[in-house]
Amino acid sequence: MYWRIGRAYRDAPRATNKAAFYEVVKQGPPPGLVAFDGEVAVGWCQLTPRDALPWLDRSWRLKRVDDVPVWSLSCLYVRKGHRRQGITSALIAAALKAARQAKAPALEAYPVDRAETPSATGTGLASTFARAGFRTVARRGPPRPIMRHDLTSIVP
Repeated sequence: MYWRIGRAYRDAPRATNKAAFYEVVKQGPPPGLVAFDGEVAVGWCQLTPRDALPWLDRSWRLKRVDDVPVWSLSCLYVRKGHRRQGITSALIAAALKAARQAKAPALEAYPVDRAETPSATGTGLASTFARAGFRTVARRGPPRPIMRHDLTSIVP
């Protein structure tokens, strides 16, 4: 819920955030993708039209670059014990496919650039997104670029 409501997430009780996210799921479309290892959920990414994340426009670092109706991959999580096994890359690839199928013109992400900061991240690393074909379209603060992958080109 953080990417949907900003710092109000931190002020709300866990049960309130959980109930609010349940409503997002119930209303549809699905708000993201889950990666499984057998029956165990090992990763998650939030994937939704950027318009579903109004808080982004309240953050000067993440405000819109232009009027393109992009989709956003705003949050990534991989369960401990399953990290460094390519799950983030698999989630990004699945997000690209899902956004393309939804006819999104581009997929946008807000990762951390490890060349600029050692900070922990729940948004992925810029280098991982670059390997997946994302390009930096804005950088309003050194550690957090806005990266995009164009989905309008024909895929072989």
